Amino acid sequence: MNVAEALDQFRRECRSRGLACTHQREVIYQALISCGEHPSPEAIFELVRQQIPSISLATVYKNIRLFIDAGLIAEVSLHHGPARLETNLQPHHHFVCLTCKRIFDLPVEDFEPVRLKRPLPAGFRVRRFTVEGSGYCPDCSPDN
Repeated sequence: MNVAEALDQFRRECRSRGLACTHQREVIYQALISCGEHPSPEAIFELVRQQIPSISLATVYKNIRLFIDAGLIAEVSLHHGPARLETNLQPHHHFVCLTCKRIFDLPVEDFEPVRLKRPLPAGFRVRRFTVEGSGYCPDCSPDN
């Protein structure tokens, strides 16, 4: 999907969720989709600030949180760094490079289904499992 199609879809999704589709929100979303990786909110802020110099980091964070809560984007929860964001809402897993901290999407089709050997304790409900691999990307591999 190209940027124009993604923005059209974003506008439709905003309308269907009762969210105003403001210029600031469109610029923030466009920065998210044009990154092509899993940017931090600060990286998005730097991109957006090029188009809207008066925007604050707090406004970018507030809109990112709104996008996450509305299901328009997802947050990649990493235990070894700042929050990272993604627009790929299709089921997938991640590989994180230990050196450069880049995050790579891994297609869910490349994995066997993840299952528990025993039931979870009473009261727990699984929505989904995600797999995170870590190691070295081709650029950072010690073998290079």
